[in-house]
Amino acid sequence: ATPRPGIPKKILRMTVNGSPWEGAVDQQALLLDVLRSQLGLTGTKRGCDMGTCACCAVLVEGEPRMACLQLALEMEGREITTIEGIQDGPLLSELQQAWAECGASQCGFCTPGFIVVGEALLERTPKPTEQEVREALAGNLCRCTGYVKIVEAFMRASQQDGSAAGSSSDG
Repeated sequence: ATPRPGIPKKILRMTVNGSPWEGAVDQQALLLDVLRSQLGLTGTKRGCDMGTCACCAVLVEGEPRMACLQLALEMEGREITTIEGIQDGPLLSELQQAWAECGASQCGFCTPGFIVVGEALLERTPKPTEQEVREALAGNLCRCTGYVKIVEAFMRASQQDGSAAGSSSDG
């Protein structure tokens, strides 16, 4: 976000994708703007600016939050994970891999929000039912797909959980 004259700044300290970050932010700055403009983490998308599409979803202490609705200063001392922090080094997460294999996105604009919300779901519920997946994603909007491939990707990723891998007896 561009600096606004007359708006006081405060120092914000938070951990983003495992790394400490400190910077001066406008007192009225949204977390979305700080992530994109000051940290250069543009994977978190600006969609509706009303918290209804979840393109801007991030994890705050492991829980999905809409960055377009969060004042940045409310994140003081907190752990934030963006889509850039989901990946394990050069390796995709199981959900990201399943997303690609299933062809779950078309334009891809909503993908970061789905992946972030999905990672929180799979952390809480490693083997969700299709209904649990659909309920968890109820706040995520995609204008391109019918959600079939998206749900398929979640179901595939949940079967790749470490406890399920290699446990099949049908060789």
